[in-house]
Amino acid sequence: MTRLLDILFAAFGLIVGSPILLLLTLVGWFDTRSPLFHQVRVGRNQQHFVLVKFRTMRVGTASVATHLASTAAITPFGHFLRRTKLDELPQLWNVLKGEMSLVGPRPCLPTQTELIDEREKRQVFKLRPGITGLAQINNIDMSTPELLAETDAKMLQNLSLLNYFSYISQTLLGKGQGDKIRR
Repeated sequence: MTRLLDILFAAFGLIVGSPILLLLTLVGWFDTRSPLFHQVRVGRNQQHFVLVKFRTMRVGTASVATHLASTAAITPFGHFLRRTKLDELPQLWNVLKGEMSLVGPRPCLPTQTELIDEREKRQVFKLRPGITGLAQINNIDMSTPELLAETDAKMLQNLSLLNYFSYISQTLLGKGQGDKIRR
């Protein structure tokens, strides 16, 4: 049932949000000359896919987990995108393609082996990765791999339609701050 909702909401979001997406793309082009950011991530059943986001860091910034990146790499427009969570909007395309869900564990980088091991132990990779989830609304990020994997497993065990809508609603209302960035 959640896959059908993902398709409906992602398609609706991309169609209705297309003026915003175009505007953010245009502003992003003036900010970095490369408004979209593509990065390989680990998805369902540990299959790799290319995640799409609006670029928030300068071109050429090392491709590392957010908590390992420096705030100096974030552009002024990038700060706005992160604060408003608008940098995540292009991931609706990943949802529509079936690589992600609106709700699920945030997809990690292939280099985050500790988190991958912890998630594998808890069978978290049975679920499609998501744009938001229990960890995100509780400010648990990838800097604490064991806690994140435990929280993802808890979400997997308790995922219902009510929780699905609850996580989306809480995210849209501003709960959760995203991954911490090194100062």
